[in-house]
Amino acid sequence: MSSESTADGPLDDPAYRAGVVELLGLLCYGELSAVEQLNTDARDVEDLATKVAIQTMAAAEWEHFVKLRDRLVELGEDPYAVMESFRSTFGRFHERTRSSDWLEGLLKAYVGDGLAADFYREIAAFLDADTRQLILETMSQTGNSEFVVDRVREAIAADPKVAGRLALWSRRLMGEALSQAQRVVAERDALTALVVGGDDRPGTFDLATIGRMFARITEAHAERMSRLGLDA
Repeated sequence: MSSESTADGPLDDPAYRAGVVELLGLLCYGELSAVEQLNTDARDVEDLATKVAIQTMAAAEWEHFVKLRDRLVELGEDPYAVMESFRSTFGRFHERTRSSDWLEGLLKAYVGDGLAADFYREIAAFLDADTRQLILETMSQTGNSEFVVDRVREAIAADPKVAGRLALWSRRLMGEALSQAQRVVAERDALTALVVGGDDRPGTFDLATIGRMFARITEAHAERMSRLGLDA
């Protein structure tokens, strides 16, 4: 994939290009933030199998980060300058969703992994071929958080009271994630234009489409929580 492939394509539109750059920056910082958070969580886990599973997930997120960073470079952007503007966004999210123990940390990773995959796959369908391919390739490699299902179910079996606490925690995570996502879109004109688009852009969203998209993401979250034995 190279910037040459964008000639006479959507990325020649400055407004569209700016939106793609912001989207890639958001993804890129999100992956880096996930790596940092997972490495922190792993330090608090005594069980070696769980510790290794968390570190494996962190390694996968790092690979995603590298691919996204390199794409920004291909587009002629300074990836770190683009990413920097999203530092406060993820800082707010992590500040408001500090886990009280390793189990909450695992659930946070699981929820975040699933929501990110759902959200970016939805958006990918409305992007140019190169950007869509990159996002789908990156998101198709998610799934390293599946081990969380067994760990959470084991914890609930050992102490049924854990289910209520984790169900509340999952709702808090979901609410905060949606709040931050809406805030990012509202604060970013280029990103808003990319999502809402216009009639001259391939497969663009309208507001009704956005509403249906968030409904599907919420439903997918509920299904994941059901797999864990939790009420969404």
